[in-house]
Amino acid sequence: MPPGQLEIGHGPYPSIGVGGTITPQVQQWFRAVDKDQSGFITSTELRSALVNAQGQTFSETACNLMIGMFDKDRNGQINLDEFDKLYTYVNQWLAVFKTYDTDQSGFIDEGELSKALTQMGFRFSPEFINILTKRSNTNDGKISVDQFIVMCVQIQRFTEAFRVRDTEQNGTVTIAFEDFLTIALSCSI
Repeated sequence: MPPGQLEIGHGPYPSIGVGGTITPQVQQWFRAVDKDQSGFITSTELRSALVNAQGQTFSETACNLMIGMFDKDRNGQINLDEFDKLYTYVNQWLAVFKTYDTDQSGFIDEGELSKALTQMGFRFSPEFINILTKRSNTNDGKISVDQFIVMCVQIQRFTEAFRVRDTEQNGTVTIAFEDFLTIALSCSI
């Protein structure tokens, strides 16, 4: 598997990574995003720094998700080391998104989403792809990069939870209602 990739469930997903030497570029970005110069970045500060192809800031949901994924001490903010991992992760997702944004519109439409998820190893029906598209966007059937990241992370989380329970690896599970609710609440953003 190529470096920077982590296969979880189906297909390649960007890896959270192990970190290492922090480049001057990342240090510069961190200082620029850390508006109050506290040495930490909040979801609000991150949101003001991340812009999609349409010039709009990333959604609050996407920023909260990413801070939550990298905030190892759970204090609601990330330090430079955590930001370094997030920076790499976001850039990996941008590369994945650009691969599937075949018309280079800055959005992924329903057809591009179907192709992306199929290439990631999923076999979703056209009806389900339509549901994902409608649920994930407010842009007339077009999904922005931050919406794509949120969707893929949610699918990844649900896939992991499903695979743990699919002990026979046949694509079906029997699940108690409370276990179902636990999965839904822990996998949702």
